[in-house]
Amino acid sequence: MKTSRPLWRTRSRTRRTVAAGTGFAPARRASLMHPPLQVRKHGTALGKMSVTDPGEVELHVEAAGTGPPVVLAHGFGGSARNFRPQARALRSRYRIVLYDARGHARSAAPGDPALYTAEQLALDVGRILDREHAGPAVVGGLSMGAGTALAFALARPERVRALVLAAFPPGAKEGREGKLRQAEWAFAFADAIEAKGLEVAGAEFAWGPRSGLDAHTARLVRQGMLEHSPHALVNLLRQVLAQQRSAAELAPHLRELRIPALVIVGAQDQLSRGPSEVLARSLRGARLVVIPGAGHIVNLAAPREFNAALGEFLDRLPPPPP
Repeated sequence: MKTSRPLWRTRSRTRRTVAAGTGFAPARRASLMHPPLQVRKHGTALGKMSVTDPGEVELHVEAAGTGPPVVLAHGFGGSARNFRPQARALRSRYRIVLYDARGHARSAAPGDPALYTAEQLALDVGRILDREHAGPAVVGGLSMGAGTALAFALARPERVRALVLAAFPPGAKEGREGKLRQAEWAFAFADAIEAKGLEVAGAEFAWGPRSGLDAHTARLVRQGMLEHSPHALVNLLRQVLAQQRSAAELAPHLRELRIPALVIVGAQDQLSRGPSEVLARSLRGARLVVIPGAGHIVNLAAPREFNAALGEFLDRLPPPPP
């Protein structure tokens, strides 16, 4: 196996991005068994990991704090920066691991469409845990990242100590705020990016008047999404967001999980409120927290309430095995 070229980096740009979308399809357990990676490390605060199987895909990884590991995955169009408020709040007692998903921000955006699937996103979680030399970890995310976390838990439950699922995405056949079905929206957005460019397409599908976002959030969504590679977003829209299964479809598999779970959703999140409620009913012993006044990007819309719910959930977990 080749040794990766870039290693750890200790600087990052300060521009913040916001997740704006979803994506999930379950991955097969056998396909998530992968050989250990040869990763060299330098530094202690911010990092970059190289993944060479399958294909060479470098992921930007950040870690802060000490204690039991907590890996958090951002949503479509977001970045690791989205969860920095949670890292700052919890790093005194947990090791918070954040990363830019493939095709996003500071991670690589390979040209091969086959490298943009829900299965690949779930594989990346395993690679990050390998890099951390972590035993069972708390794994979570928002929107598309929540789908990634659940896919990893369904495939590798022995590696997941607990789940944190925020703003869980709708399935491909479900509506998007009473408008297009999720799959129709995702395909139309991808086609528009190719035909009109990301700036114009994003204004139509992600941050413009039809998005329902307030002006401040819309500005952050635009700023973040324009940081990403258009071809990567197109592939993720078509192969992840447009293919995902709903919480109701997954319910029989969810009942088999014996993993503590926290499900968080904003009270004003028309996109994820219903799927999150179904998810909480389907996962044994899951706790559902609905945050008043918050929309889809719940961890940034109400960081104090989100951090309180997350911190309480983590603090009540049984101690990890030695």
